[in-house]
Amino acid sequence: MLKTSTGLRNHMLAVGSAKAALNGGFIHIYEGTEPASADAAINPADHTLLCTIFSDGTSAGLTLAATAADGFIDKSSTETWSGTVAETGTAKFFRHVGSADTGALSTTQPRLQGTVARAGAELNISSTELVAGAPQSVNFYTLQLPSF
Repeated sequence: MLKTSTGLRNHMLAVGSAKAALNGGFIHIYEGTEPASADAAINPADHTLLCTIFSDGTSAGLTLAATAADGFIDKSSTETWSGTVAETGTAKFFRHVGSADTGALSTTQPRLQGTVARAGAELNISSTELVAGAPQSVNFYTLQLPSF
């Protein structure tokens, strides 16, 4: 189940869109047990950062599409979301974070958190077995809000 941080929910309720909160941010892919909430801290003793996904593969933040339709918004079609795997391991969960996120306990940082798998997860990738030095791409990425 996709988890939203308190910071993202509050931003969407009173300040602006999920797109505005997350544009310029990154996707971090981790090994380890998924934290209970998106507000929880990333603990290096329990969570290994395997890869960071950028819009240009090396350093630029991610951008969501200019428009949403039917409650969905996709990644920008003009970007190739990818990164280089930093540590060998098995991808278990991800966080899509704003550009200023440090991974510390926070109720103000915008974050999305979910599972990683080959299919049936919030982030589906070609293989969850990541190898240091290998490229990793995210070809499809869609956020959806439920009907109220």
